[in-house]
Amino acid sequence: MTTIENFEFPDDLYYTKEHVWVKAEGNILTIGLSQFGQDVAGDILYVEAPREGREISKDEAFMSMESGKWVGRVKAPINGKILESNSELEWESDLVNSDPYGTGWLTKIETSDLSDLDTLMRAGSPEFTAFIAEEKKKYKK
Repeated sequence: MTTIENFEFPDDLYYTKEHVWVKAEGNILTIGLSQFGQDVAGDILYVEAPREGREISKDEAFMSMESGKWVGRVKAPINGKILESNSELEWESDLVNSDPYGTGWLTKIETSDLSDLDTLMRAGSPEFTAFIAEEKKKYKK
């Protein structure tokens, strides 16, 4: 586990610049919003789950979330097909805040090409540490 500015980032995950995390298990990717991302967004009030079976493209907005101060589109970190969405979030959207790396996961994507993971950041890298420090300044409360 890497801790940056009091935020935790599991080392086995990949991260996008939109604060989405990706966990790869073979060609199945679980994605969610990082602890830092949910902190910036505030209390998540609503999650629009994507349709299962839908084909998505890297960087395409494919689902949305709302908080009291923010409506955001979640962009796909990789090309693939939606296998499953976290249906619990329909009734308990606050799981994104209370357990962002566990029960607050957003969706599972099946991909045939894992090479896009190479474009994402890793928690222990100097690039990621610098990125979070800059984001912290940008979103300072």
